Amino acid sequence: MKSFNDSYAESEEVFKPKFERLVELIGKSRRMTVFTGAGVSTLSGIPDFRGKHGVYNDPWQGMDVEEIISMTFFRRQPDIFYKWAKDVWYRLEDYEPNIVHRTLAKLQSKGYLECVYTQNIDMLHQRAGSTVYEVHGSPEFHHCTRCGAVYGYDEIAPIVLRDEVPHCTRCGGVVKPDIIFYEESLREDILNRAWQDFSSTDLCLVLGSSLTVQPAASLPMLARRNGADVVIVNAQPTPQDRGATLLFKDLLQTFEALNAWLDK
Repeated sequence: MKSFNDSYAESEEVFKPKFERLVELIGKSRRMTVFTGAGVSTLSGIPDFRGKHGVYNDPWQGMDVEEIISMTFFRRQPDIFYKWAKDVWYRLEDYEPNIVHRTLAKLQSKGYLECVYTQNIDMLHQRAGSTVYEVHGSPEFHHCTRCGAVYGYDEIAPIVLRDEVPHCTRCGGVVKPDIIFYEESLREDILNRAWQDFSSTDLCLVLGSSLTVQPAASLPMLARRNGADVVIVNAQPTPQDRGATLLFKDLLQTFEALNAWLDK
């Protein structure tokens, strides 16, 4: 499987003592919370948005991608949005959960992990077996922008792949994925739950996130302010590295080791 991730693996003498400290923290944690970003998805071959291979880097047919996924643009030109989204958000079945998704699900099944929050919209955490809260939503469900009728991904994806705009079968309104677009607010119920979970966690793992998109990026900071150990695994530096208990660069290296530790 093609990966958009470059290797940032550390030498054994650097990695091993940090990993031993990580499993010590996991072993003693009573409430571990995980926050994942686009770097996790790249291991499954999904390009991220802001990295060097990210979809934000190049215009799409002369248009700024960040403009295309704004509510103003969607209301005005849903046909253009769906043409862009067809190959980005409506071929998710082409991708499989990777070792990070699978290991997090294993951690949860073994009782180490309390909950997973993700910025990703690809539904791979669910497919791996995790209970997950999607901070930015997902295309699992769609709704009619006129009457609110709800549709599933499996109903809408074939329509989009035919280069058609999905319309409501009840009222004819345009159907939109339940993904948080620019100019939309995060779901209040998920945000409130996140504030509670990150305030009460004693160990927070940040995986593959640049920690630049607010307000989601403030959640690990909230954990640290309430006394939690924060472990960041990300190829590039983040604004919160200085306050982290541990820093790792390579998700694959870290989670291959963590998966092996769980299987002992």
